Amino acid sequence: MGRNRCRGKSSNGDVVVAVVAGFLFLSLPLVCFGIRSFPANGAILAQVGTDLLGFTEAPEYRNGVECSNNTIHIAMTLDSEYLRGSIAAVHSVLRHASCPENVFFHFIAAEFDPASPRVLTRIVRNTFPSLNFKVYIFREDTVINLISSSIRVALENPLNYARNYLGEILDPAVERVIYLDSDVVLVDDINKLWSITLQNNRVIGAPEYCHANFTKYFTETFWSDPSMSRVFTSKNPCYFNTGVMVMDMVKWRVGNYRRRIENWMELQRKKRIYDLGSLPPFLLVFAGDIEPIHHRWNQHGLGGDNVKGSCRSLHSGPVSLLHWSGKGKPWVRLDERRPCPLDYLWQPYDLHQHKNQYQPLD
Repeated sequence: MGRNRCRGKSSNGDVVVAVVAGFLFLSLPLVCFGIRSFPANGAILAQVGTDLLGFTEAPEYRNGVECSNNTIHIAMTLDSEYLRGSIAAVHSVLRHASCPENVFFHFIAAEFDPASPRVLTRIVRNTFPSLNFKVYIFREDTVINLISSSIRVALENPLNYARNYLGEILDPAVERVIYLDSDVVLVDDINKLWSITLQNNRVIGAPEYCHANFTKYFTETFWSDPSMSRVFTSKNPCYFNTGVMVMDMVKWRVGNYRRRIENWMELQRKKRIYDLGSLPPFLLVFAGDIEPIHHRWNQHGLGGDNVKGSCRSLHSGPVSLLHWSGKGKPWVRLDERRPCPLDYLWQPYDLHQHKNQYQPLD
């Protein structure tokens, strides 16, 4: 884009106005701002390597004759490290959606990602020319001072906490959203997940896993302090994975759930009450009070644990969504020619042009 240049002298009044305007801008408590589209710019595209630009254009997916005008809103993060996963996730949603043109993606990109939000926007547009989407730039300084160390460095990425701020990030007109992690693929119609009812004034819905040892998600410091552990009094708290959630954004904003989560993060900085990144604050606020969704919508843990990332098998029962939560990611293991068997289920949605042939080593 060209820039207008003024060669005239600036008056003292102009300088004062500029300084005041700059101060006001910096003092605003902005969480993000949005990007919708950009003109072609070779200089921008040159900022990233062929690994990021090497995506083939996805097929066009069109609505069937019985589709309404209802929009399905999906929020996901978007960054250079997980871009390949995000592209595959979007592709899987469109491929299995009964009304793909009704899906609107809200992508949240980090302010200082190695690939700028503008570059990421162009990659998405080039890969999905007819996709309805918007990219929001997440101000990392919003949360950076609240993040404590985790058992895996990747879990300390500020973008992992963007879901806490969806009430401020998304347009106020968005009253309901499905949040998806970047390491998922759907093998079912997203409309089925969208149509789930959140009952009893619940704010979020997600698959619950009540067989899991809930106590392990918090430290002895937490459980030994009644002033903290009583948060679960009169509840039956169960583990749930925050990588797939149906969220009522009206209730989220009214209930100021962003602040409730931040309160626990601030306490964590003082007392070390958990070890696992962005998940425990969600559990502290919502566990025991979420809409239970069928497990088929989050076959999680396919990336193994947070240390070794070893191979896992599917949970018993039907499958609508596969989730490679954990250390191992399918695109990495496939490229290294050391895939787990279930990684091949991710492969058909991969649109990266420079991928290997995915043949395991003998």
